[in-house]
Amino acid sequence: MDIPIQKKKFSTQKLTYLVGGLALIALIVYVVVQTSGGSKLNVEKERLSLHTVAQDVFQENIPVSGTVLPITTIYLDALEGGRVEEKFVEDGTMLKKGEPILRLSNTDLELNLINQETSVYNLLTQMQISQNQARQNTINRQNQFTDVENALIEAKRVFDLNEKLYSKGVIARQDFEQSRNNYIYQKERMELAKQVMAEDSISVDLEMKQAKDSYQRTQSALELMRKKVGDLVVKAPIDGQLTSLDAEIGQSINKGTRLGQVDVTTGFKVRVDVDEHYISRIYTGQTGTTAVNGKTYTLEIKKVFTQVTNGRFQVDMQFVGEVPEGIRRGQNLQIRVALSAEKEALLVAKGGFFQKTGGNWIFKVSEDGSSAYKVDIRLGSQNTAYYEVVDGLNPGDKVITSSYDSFGDIDELILK
Repeated sequence: MDIPIQKKKFSTQKLTYLVGGLALIALIVYVVVQTSGGSKLNVEKERLSLHTVAQDVFQENIPVSGTVLPITTIYLDALEGGRVEEKFVEDGTMLKKGEPILRLSNTDLELNLINQETSVYNLLTQMQISQNQARQNTINRQNQFTDVENALIEAKRVFDLNEKLYSKGVIARQDFEQSRNNYIYQKERMELAKQVMAEDSISVDLEMKQAKDSYQRTQSALELMRKKVGDLVVKAPIDGQLTSLDAEIGQSINKGTRLGQVDVTTGFKVRVDVDEHYISRIYTGQTGTTAVNGKTYTLEIKKVFTQVTNGRFQVDMQFVGEVPEGIRRGQNLQIRVALSAEKEALLVAKGGFFQKTGGNWIFKVSEDGSSAYKVDIRLGSQNTAYYEVVDGLNPGDKVITSSYDSFGDIDELILK
């Protein structure tokens, strides 16, 4: 009796094909997973910078660099040109206002001064001569007026007398008419004499005024010339320290040449360079802070220079209250300038992650601390230490803030 042989469902060849197909499918799935960004990467936690997101006081600020300068600087320019004859002090000397610094010589100016003085003295002499002549002329006219006045009185007396005698028929009509005509003539002379005296007085006053004005103008020119000669001695305009003195004995100095400067040492200001991006947000009255020898000091913006040069503009800041001890002209200070008032905000520490993500996402650590994964975030304002988190994180979340350059396109980090 024949025993029926049961046919196998899978042959060895088919089984081989099935296993190969499953392996190929697994490979394809692996490649898809890897290329879809769902890959993982093992990293050592000690090599990462972790930060816990927290709600805290936040103030937007920017870091700037400033140079310490004297509170006031007065430049010394040569008001007149000349040759340096003498130096009274050296660079760095503490000066009092009006103290001489150096002396120039200028023979042309000195000669002009002598000529101007001679002109003034000549004019003064001429004025005195003119005044004497005018005074003598006035005396002569007054004498003439007295003679005319006396002649009028005499003519009136004779006329009055002849009028009475003529009415009584004692004298002839011719004598009477003669005395009357003489009286009328003397009256006219008197009127003319008064007019001459009045005009003479006006003429004398005008002449004296013109002479006085001319003398005053000449005197003013003389004083100006004396001042120009006096400017050959360069003096300290204020109390302060002489710096940057650039003049040597025998050197020829042109008018307007910068000789040096005098710095007021009673206070300091800080000249700060600011990026032009912030020009619309910087104004007088804003404050900043700087650390000197481990102590923090406050400064206030006093002046804003709106001219932009090489992408930057400048502001002057002054210390509010205490001034750091030992600071010197030319010293550099690192300052944080506040751009906003203090407020409560959700904060994440600054770090290298921003260069990779642009602030659009961050690696957030899981609750058990074993991994970290990408989450989308939105950042707002910033200061030197923190970013303001607008969306995407909550207080207490732990995030990785160190650089992501070595992570590639990994979506999840396994923390070892």
